[in-house]
Formats: sequence, structure tokens, C-alpha cells
Amino acid sequence: MPIEDEWLADTRTSYDTVAGNYADLVRHSLDDQVFMPGLFRIFADLVRAAGGGTVADVGCGPGHFTSFLRGCGLDAYGVDLSPEMVRIARGDHPGVRFEVGSMTDLVASDLGGIMAWYSMIHVPDDEIVPVLGRFRRALRPGGPVLVGFHSGEGSRLKTEGYGGHPMRVHVHKRTPARYAGWFTEAGLAVEAEMTVGTMGVVFGRAS
Repeated sequence: MPIEDEWLADTRTSYDTVAGNYADLVRHSLDDQVFMPGLFRIFADLVRAAGGGTVADVGCGPGHFTSFLRGCGLDAYGVDLSPEMVRIARGDHPGVRFEVGSMTDLVASDLGGIMAWYSMIHVPDDEIVPVLGRFRRALRPGGPVLVGFHSGEGSRLKTEGYGGHPMRVHVHKRTPARYAGWFTEAGLAVEAEMTVGTMGVVFGRAS
């Protein structure tokens, strides 16, 4: 099996396995937050400033961030590799569109914006630029991209998580500067990059 298929299969199986526990853990994760909701509101303002349109929350998990974006007035929908995550998202957020799909084969066009919040942390280095290239091609000119990730360097194999369930995913830490370089290589203009604690953030825009 090719390596790209192997990591995708491992990621799908892992998150299908932990989906229920993961959803219980993060369902109210924004309730006491200030910084992340603020970033999402800035992203929403950037989408509107660029002309609006449909927004994809790529790697949406159980859909709590997708729902928040809709609360910001965006026409947002969620895409996730895990069918079980999508099932939970549809149950938690009826009336919101959620699809099973992979960021490595994103089926979308004319999007007003894309958010990938901690959903690229399992993507191998050599797949990042192709994924960002797909984002660029799916966006309208000027459409913003928001990516959040673990800031730092190094990778580890995660074999257990979220209630002790078995997993097999590599968790990659990257610096904002490294992501910014990948954005540029993929044809995305970098608007801002920052680190807050252990969180890395890059805002970009389709040319």
C-alpha cells in the first residue's frame, strides 16, 4: 500500500475509533476561550471582505467549529475523513452540511474561504504543499485560508488517545515560518503568522 494511502487509512480508522470520546471532550471547548473564537471571527470578517461565499471547514471532526463559523454568519460546511465523525457532526448540528472527504482530494470550487484547524497535524511533510495547492484551486481569488496547528518541531507516533482507545497517527509539530514557506510554494499569499503558547497559526489568501 502506498505510504499516502497508509497514513490516510490509519487516520480514518483512528478517528472512527475515538470519535465518540473525542466529541464529548471538545463539544464545549470554545465556551471559555477568548483567543480561538477571536481568530475565527477575524477569519469570518476576511471572508466577507473578500466577497463572501461558501466556506469549508476541512477536517471538521464533530462539527463544533463549523457550527461556530455559521454563528459568525458564514455559509460554512464541514468535511472530514472519518465517517463516524461526520455522523456525530450531523447529529449534533442538524441542518448543517457535513461530508465525508479527504483534504488530499478536496472536491470543491469557488469557495469563499477554507479553515483547517488542527486537521493538518497528521499530514506528512511531502503532502502539505499538494494539500495547500488543492485549497488554492478550490478558492475564489482573494479567498482566505486559516490553518491552526501544534507549533514546534518534531513528530511522534500516537498509539492511544481519548479514553485509552487505540490509535495510529503521527502527530507533527511545525513552526509558523515553515508553514508560511509551504503557503508560498503552493501559491497562497501569507497574510499573518503567529505562535500563541503551543499553537501555531497562519492566515493566507488565494492569489
